[in-house]
Amino acid sequence: MPLETARSQSRLAPELTLPPPFTAIRLREIGDAFAHAVAIAPEKGAGTLVYVGRFDLAEFAVVLEPDEPLLKARRTFYAGMAALADALAVHAQPETSIVIDWPDSFFVNGGLVGGGRVAWPEDTREIDTPPWLVFAGMIRTVSMTGGEPGLNPLVTALEDEGFTDLMSGHVVESFARHLMVAIDAWQESGFGVVAKSYIERLPREQGIRRDIDDNGDLLIRRMGKAEVTRKKFLPRIAEPAWFDPQARGPRA
Repeated sequence: MPLETARSQSRLAPELTLPPPFTAIRLREIGDAFAHAVAIAPEKGAGTLVYVGRFDLAEFAVVLEPDEPLLKARRTFYAGMAALADALAVHAQPETSIVIDWPDSFFVNGGLVGGGRVAWPEDTREIDTPPWLVFAGMIRTVSMTGGEPGLNPLVTALEDEGFTDLMSGHVVESFARHLMVAIDAWQESGFGVVAKSYIERLPREQGIRRDIDDNGDLLIRRMGKAEVTRKKFLPRIAEPAWFDPQARGPRA
């Protein structure tokens, strides 16, 4: 899933430092990184990273150009999620719990902070290679509810969990670097490396083995049993569990 061509960074916002394949486009606070990236993906192409200039939310979307049919290419979502989890881990305090609730939600110390989304051209068949994919992430960095930290233990923000002095731009920068690592590993060693990195972030369960199928479905095998439980990927990513469409942000 290569970022096939490096493009100039003439529109790079000065506060971001990104690896060479990326071109950053900054939107104002009312912008929608996901929708904007989808709209410009056919024109701008691989490596375009759209982000919104907010201090309370790390909101971004990156355009990728797959090299395999849509059926398999959608697994790029898992690479993006693994990269974002690793980006958070770099800035976390020791013993901080960073968990993915399959397939798309991030929890830090048990509280929801955000998640990921993916899009592709609607008219692409499963057997066709899509001209582009967009992975988008949104992480709550600062709580804007005005309530006391910990009042709702199921919802949190990075600032409340010890991510001190972490700006939204730092999350985006770190994600970009970790995404490049994930893509390089995928190209060199196969998707299994990406799947392992992602699966390690799922809640731990004794006697359970989990794998990701070629089409993105989650496969669950229980020790001593032959049957395989399959969780369908497409229906779940169609309506992100973490996203509040009215608030246009992580659920509160």
